[in-house]
Amino acid sequence: MSTASTVAGRRQAPASTPGFLSSVGRYWDAYQEWRQYKKLQSNLNDLSDCELMDIGIARGEIDYVAANRSTDPRGVRS
Repeated sequence: MSTASTVAGRRQAPASTPGFLSSVGRYWDAYQEWRQYKKLQSNLNDLSDCELMDIGIARGEIDYVAANRSTDPRGVRS
């Protein structure tokens, strides 16, 4: 006996599908987050040292800033 049932001639997914779909959703969200991180990291690396200084970031802080976009590396709160 199959775990999938048919309604009006269409097969329905097994009950375990929501867990699978939520896993896929989490992986997709993580992938999107990683893409944003890499894009920001690339954009910051493309700036000159003078431009980085203007926005208050040292070249050595680029990885930290890209990974922690919601925090300020200087500890300044707005």
